[in-house]
Amino acid sequence: MPSADSSWVPEDVPLDKPNAARMYDYYLGGSHNFAIDRDTAEQAISIYPEFPLIMRANRAFLRRAVTFLARQGIDQFLDIGSGIPTVGSVHEIIQRINPAARAVYVDLDPIAVAHSEGILRGNPSVGVVGADARRPEQVLGHPDVRRLIDFDRRVAVLLVFVLHFMGDDATASHIVDAFRGAMAPDSYLVLSHGTAEGLPTEQLDSLIRLYERSTSPWSSRSRQQVQRFFCGLELVEPGVVHTPLWRPESPHDLYADHPERASSYAGVGRKP
Repeated sequence: MPSADSSWVPEDVPLDKPNAARMYDYYLGGSHNFAIDRDTAEQAISIYPEFPLIMRANRAFLRRAVTFLARQGIDQFLDIGSGIPTVGSVHEIIQRINPAARAVYVDLDPIAVAHSEGILRGNPSVGVVGADARRPEQVLGHPDVRRLIDFDRRVAVLLVFVLHFMGDDATASHIVDAFRGAMAPDSYLVLSHGTAEGLPTEQLDSLIRLYERSTSPWSSRSRQQVQRFFCGLELVEPGVVHTPLWRPESPHDLYADHPERASSYAGVGRKP
């Protein structure tokens, strides 16, 4: 059963597998998840207790990066693999800075899409699209994306904690290449990615097996591999770093003293 009012749940949603987006929602303290998601997330936490903190550190990076870009004058944001909106979602951040800014959320999970549609109803500057990031051409050509995003103008494309669910390097590179190719000059790519560098082999193997039971198996990449996704882009300082080190706001930020514990890398690249 869902952990909240189920009126937002489409009738045809399969509930026989945990879903990474709903697990992410659970890690962040959200209520739009199911027992199978919570049980699997708790198993992940038992293997690696820092999982909820890692998700919070990633969410903090998203907020810092989006705030930075909005203050650079970017007023169009395409959030790929957005998951289930929580407090501090992209449109809330950018519209506090520029009320006319536009955002489109894209996710494959029908629950994320259905719930997004519900909370975004009445905001004409924000859209939600049900589409698969592995088919970027369909995303780029979707009428709701085209209605809100003008790719002849500067845009920010967000691939935040998405590509580690694309285990095949060719698929992950195709996704990045397609969106980078569609962006106008002076646009930005925002990317974060989980890594198992420094994680004991036994824990890593257990986590990989656990996520293989979900709708989105997880794969680790190294810092060097993550850097390759920014080929052809100019990295914004400080480059590709552990997620808490990307323009921290305070020496007291989460994981500021041990950034490697965030088990993720992040960066922002500008298209020349």
